[in-house]
Amino acid sequence: MTESDTRDPASATDRPAPEPALHRLAITVERLRREIRQAQATADGRALLELAKGVLVERLGCGPAHAARQLDALAEKAGVTPLELAAELVDQAAQDEVSAAAGEFLQRAVTPDAPSVTVRLRTAESGLLAAGDTQRVAQSVLEHALAPLGATAVAIWSAGADMSLSLLGFAGIGPQEAERWRYVPPGVATPARRALVERQAVWIEDLGRSGLPSIGARDGGRMAIPAGSSGRLLGVLEVCWPQPLAPQPPRIRRQLEALAELCAHTLESDVAATLAPDRPAVADLVRLADGLFDPALVLLPRFDDDGALTDFHIHHVNTCFVDPVGRPRSLIHGASLLEVYPLAASEGRLFERIEHVFATGESFRADRVALTELVDQVPLTVSAALSISRHGDMLLLVWRVEDETVRLAALLQHAQRLGRVGGFEENAVTGEIIWSRQIFALYGLTPDADPIPLSRLPQHAHADDADAVRRFLRTLFRYGNPASTAFRLIRPDSVTRHIRVIAEPVLDAAGQLLAIRGAYQDISSQHWTEVALSATRDQLTHTEQHAAEQSRLARQLQQAIMPATQPSIDAFGLRIAVRYRPTEQDHLVGGDWYDAVVLPSKQILVSVGDITGHGITAATGMVVLRNALRGLAATGSGPGQLLMWLNLVAHHLTDAIYATAVCGLYNPQTRVLRWARAGHLPPILIRDGRARTLPLLDGIILGALAETTYEEAELQLEPGDTLLFYTDGLIERRGRLLDECEQRLLAVSAQFTGSLEDRLDALLDGSDADTDDDTCVVGIQVG
Repeated sequence: MTESDTRDPASATDRPAPEPALHRLAITVERLRREIRQAQATADGRALLELAKGVLVERLGCGPAHAARQLDALAEKAGVTPLELAAELVDQAAQDEVSAAAGEFLQRAVTPDAPSVTVRLRTAESGLLAAGDTQRVAQSVLEHALAPLGATAVAIWSAGADMSLSLLGFAGIGPQEAERWRYVPPGVATPARRALVERQAVWIEDLGRSGLPSIGARDGGRMAIPAGSSGRLLGVLEVCWPQPLAPQPPRIRRQLEALAELCAHTLESDVAATLAPDRPAVADLVRLADGLFDPALVLLPRFDDDGALTDFHIHHVNTCFVDPVGRPRSLIHGASLLEVYPLAASEGRLFERIEHVFATGESFRADRVALTELVDQVPLTVSAALSISRHGDMLLLVWRVEDETVRLAALLQHAQRLGRVGGFEENAVTGEIIWSRQIFALYGLTPDADPIPLSRLPQHAHADDADAVRRFLRTLFRYGNPASTAFRLIRPDSVTRHIRVIAEPVLDAAGQLLAIRGAYQDISSQHWTEVALSATRDQLTHTEQHAAEQSRLARQLQQAIMPATQPSIDAFGLRIAVRYRPTEQDHLVGGDWYDAVVLPSKQILVSVGDITGHGITAATGMVVLRNALRGLAATGSGPGQLLMWLNLVAHHLTDAIYATAVCGLYNPQTRVLRWARAGHLPPILIRDGRARTLPLLDGIILGALAETTYEEAELQLEPGDTLLFYTDGLIERRGRLLDECEQRLLAVSAQFTGSLEDRLDALLDGSDADTDDDTCVVGIQVG
């Protein structure tokens, strides 16, 4: 039996199983981490205590040991801890932004057993100053100052000269996440980049909804605060909250800005250590400026007593320097920038651009900037190319005033391109030919092809234009006179272009030909535009002739069917008079019609109608409906039935004719008028010196519907009564309601005197209608 077999089973099960080695290692690591954090906190507190001892040494004039005893004694008497008393002493000695921010901390962030606000801030400050590296600074800021505000992560970014971002310190963020964000290249939009570009704190309520990528959690509140010193932005302090956070009050913002300023001191040390081996000396930058062919200034920053940037000192003026307003270099060298160029602070934003480059390190370059300077108190503006770059703590400002000759040459090239014009010069002595780029394009040649001399121009012209080209060359070379011609150029790719060439000879004093100078212009677009315009004119002339012929035919048809006047009708004690006034404009010949005829049944048909539209279509439609109504009336049917049949004719038997009409049948024996209307104005009854319109019977216009009915009414006429049937051309006036026009007609009609014919003539002569439409009036008077 083995040794294991002799053991007591109960005792074996009662013993705890040995811990795995990995679990023991994890416990050890966690314990060491706690000890490290405690040691760091103790070190931060010790640094704050040492600062307070230094204050007491300076004020009491005692040694460090006596100052330590005094600190303990004072703390015991005040009933506070030595750390809290140390923070108060440092506050009284400093009176800086951190002291002001400490008093404005959110009270909800302080738990009853937590250290005081002053202790936390001063501990964070002492930790920053004693940390020695940015990673340690980030941990101290989060632990002592930001964690009580609910923040869970901090990132400290260093800004590069190219606006890139490097992660120098972080806390509350995993190492793998930090490694992915170790470097952010220029142009990537992040909260830190926004703060750097805008040069102010950026508050984001919810990072997830903003769409901006950044380190740490993708959701929650985020604030990025620029960290700078002596006018330069060295980096950004970014603070993360786990949940969305509304914009905080100004006191919280000032507290975070104070922390960012503390972080800038560490960033300044790190950046200086990084750039020290490659930082150019002033002498090196001066030599660089003197090696340039453009005017250049070497600028150094100037600060006030509070460390704010106020101006730039012109440390060096290079050898190629030319002042925009003509001042000598001696007046510029050694002066301040705003002293020499005071308008740089206002017009053109030059000083603002220089300040931005110095703060961010982002270079500025523009091909055309307006620079304004005073000359005898008169502003003078010049256009120049401008470049501003930062080199350590120095700036290099380079500009090039735009050359007038170069600008005019560029303007000429632009005008040639727009006008499709190309210039040339042909040396008659050496045979050298110079073409502009536009001529190569006109000929369909590449820019490296050989130019074609003028003597070979007939070979590239259309056969029909060869004689014109030869006359052009003969005028130039034989007679020495300027000449021009237009021809069709046949390109190597078989494309034909319409070209105009203009040239003049250059002669010496003896009259010998030295050169030919001229220009080609592509007039193909103009040529085809003229061709299209000519065709359009021909078509327009044909259309006008056709329209005139149509109007003439319509007028003849109208006059044949509807004479302006016709003899009055006297039948069965009824007198009927008609007046028709066509429009004076042939193209507006309309389709108004009237009819008054005695039917075989001894009834009298009276009708008036108006076809929509003008011209030959309206005139022929008028003839169709008028004659159709006459034929239908012979059936002896009533006016409502007649209009129903006439509607079928208009809808089915014509080409989309629409018309209004009023139709009446008068029985001489009973003196009863039966009538109906199809969208037309109702007749007017004049009786005993009073005029009124007949009822507005139901009935839509002819041709609108395939089947419809028309309401019919009867009117008992009396001796002396007068009825008026008319079309709207009698009363219609632009800008006036039709009801107002009808009321005027009623007022005029009530004043009728004289015979029926005189009354109708008075109506036409007194009409104020202005629609240039046909007018029909039919008057019926009962004897």
